[in-house]
Amino acid sequence: MKHLKPLFMLFILCASLIFAPLNAFAAATSSSSSSSSSATSSSTNTAATDDSLQRVKQKGTLVVGTSADYPPFEFTTKQNGKTKYVGFEMQLARQFAKDLGVKLVIKNMDFDSLLVALETHKVDTVIAGMNVTPEREKNVDFSKAYYKGNNFFLINKADKNKYKSAKNFTGKTVGVQNGTTQYNLVKQYMKYAHMRGLAKVSSLVIALQSHKVDGVLLDEPTARAYANNNSNLTTFNSHLGSSNSGAKAMAFAKGDKSLEAAANQTIDKVQKKDLINKKWLPQAAKYMNSYKKHNTVASYWTFFAKGVEYTLIITIVSVIFGFLLGTLFALMRLSQNKLLHGIAVCYIEFIRGTPMLVQIMFVYFGIGAIIQSMPALVAGIIAVAINSGAYVAEVIRSGIQSLPVGQTEAARSLGMTKKQAFRFVIMPQALRNIWPALGNEFITLLKDSSLVSTIGVGELMYQTQLVQADTYKGVLPLFITMMIYFVLTFTLTRILNYFERRMKHAH
Repeated sequence: MKHLKPLFMLFILCASLIFAPLNAFAAATSSSSSSSSSATSSSTNTAATDDSLQRVKQKGTLVVGTSADYPPFEFTTKQNGKTKYVGFEMQLARQFAKDLGVKLVIKNMDFDSLLVALETHKVDTVIAGMNVTPEREKNVDFSKAYYKGNNFFLINKADKNKYKSAKNFTGKTVGVQNGTTQYNLVKQYMKYAHMRGLAKVSSLVIALQSHKVDGVLLDEPTARAYANNNSNLTTFNSHLGSSNSGAKAMAFAKGDKSLEAAANQTIDKVQKKDLINKKWLPQAAKYMNSYKKHNTVASYWTFFAKGVEYTLIITIVSVIFGFLLGTLFALMRLSQNKLLHGIAVCYIEFIRGTPMLVQIMFVYFGIGAIIQSMPALVAGIIAVAINSGAYVAEVIRSGIQSLPVGQTEAARSLGMTKKQAFRFVIMPQALRNIWPALGNEFITLLKDSSLVSTIGVGELMYQTQLVQADTYKGVLPLFITMMIYFVLTFTLTRILNYFERRMKHAH
């Protein structure tokens, strides 16, 4: 029942599904062009009208964006079967929220999506081991630096005599997390090596252990954390970049100066007491060490169960709306009305011609920039349903057109109206013909629901990444997830086959 509230928003949003993307795109384009062309003058006006701190206090929550796969900065642990975000940066976030007198809300997503979430005001600040760079300062504002560190290579222990400096990776492959400073360091200083960027650090560690990459460049504490929890890995100092390349700071939307000033006050207090080194880093180390003593992948069954719950919710609701949209646009494409036919063709061709992942990101960050209250779950369902509707429309259209014209003529000659002929004669026969194709689309939808993990929806793949980050194991959680998906799709296939046999028997 707790999911019904966000799902109810779907019914309100459905009427604007077609026109909202165009409005969002226009608004985003206008905002981007105007901010880039008058950055200096607008900064003065923003400072005078800045209400970011007041806005956070009025809503009573501080929404912090992070990528919780980066121990000891931020990662997850299991407490009483629930996910808890820990790490010294999460402690900093809690201290910041406490100083503001508001509740902390953490949004966990891919690192390379964080600045987009900040610019579209899906989060109030980003605390994710983010380095201050001139490129980033063009788009966001940064607080004072609260931590500085070196960049280390994480390698397989069997290769410790082979790799001792960055130059040893000549002609080899180095893994980095997309959008990070390490990504830019490898690109700038290691042109003699091949670079492979991935969204999650846990995925990079899997690639390292499976020898898909020869080394992974990380912040020193993170590299040491993975090495300390895996006897097959080791680290060494890369000596890449300047002394300032490891400076970490909170990121804020351009012009949120009052909120940034409040963050600087919190950072000053934290640094005065040296809380990061004396208290928070040792606490993070305890969480990481507790895994070795108590945690196994099997003990995370509640994570997988929660992931299955969200996956089924996304799939079932998206199937319903996708089928309704598909039926509507199939009829529109078959219509003699040129306007309706043109709209249907544009919708179907555009949606089928763009990746679902891009559509999910656009709905959440594009339309979500206008509808600030849109939850990630609702955005994911909308995007998946819209995508499914385009494919279902073509399946239904082909099913209807496969029937002889005489079926409609015979129904009309018996006195049926067009609606009655479609409902009682055409659609039942078409549905029986297209049932295998529809079933294939539903199964594909179940698997493609994993893409909504990129915007922080807690479906099965998202939960798998949490387990990977918490247990420092990469392959076993993926194998469990793969088996869960197989059980779900196999069960769905058997159900669809049952109804297919019933249809044939009835015929």
